[in-house]
Amino acid sequence: MLPPRRSFLQSAASLVPATAFNNLFAQPASVPAPALHPVGAGRDRLGQLHSMGVSSLAFKVLTADTGGNLFVIEHSHLVPGGPPLHLHLAQDEWFYVMEGKVAFQVDDKRFELAAGESVLGPRRVPHTFSSVAPQSRLLIAFTPAGKMEQFFLDGAANPALALTPEFMNRYEMQWIGPSPFVKS
Repeated sequence: MLPPRRSFLQSAASLVPATAFNNLFAQPASVPAPALHPVGAGRDRLGQLHSMGVSSLAFKVLTADTGGNLFVIEHSHLVPGGPPLHLHLAQDEWFYVMEGKVAFQVDDKRFELAAGESVLGPRRVPHTFSSVAPQSRLLIAFTPAGKMEQFFLDGAANPALALTPEFMNRYEMQWIGPSPFVKS
């Protein structure tokens, strides 16, 4: 005799045609497969690097590539101090240290991560980071992408304003204060 749970699952499964499970994972015929966009090491998806003063940015996955679900950038040449303490109203931000060592503050916790380590900065939670090694690189993913790609494009066009409260507020972010890693 089968245990009650297994018996229930077998009975329930027999009521659903197998094609129903296959259809759950099939792409509708009207949705084209996404285009492939390989991006080489140190390269930018748009063909040019971007900067807002705290690092050099290479766009790896554009917002349009994922229907607005994801935006991925590589930060290299990080300078000590980093961006101001801020939060995202609608995006989770995932940080992956590719090289060097990076100090983070997420909410009220401070810690350092080395190459191969990562941390999630959840939406509506204040966070920032700063390089603490001579050479550090980060891969950062935003989900959903929201206005982050446009923020970096507009910020690179006007770095003096990019990390101010007024500018950040236009892109679904809230400036909390200066980076706690800036030496006074």
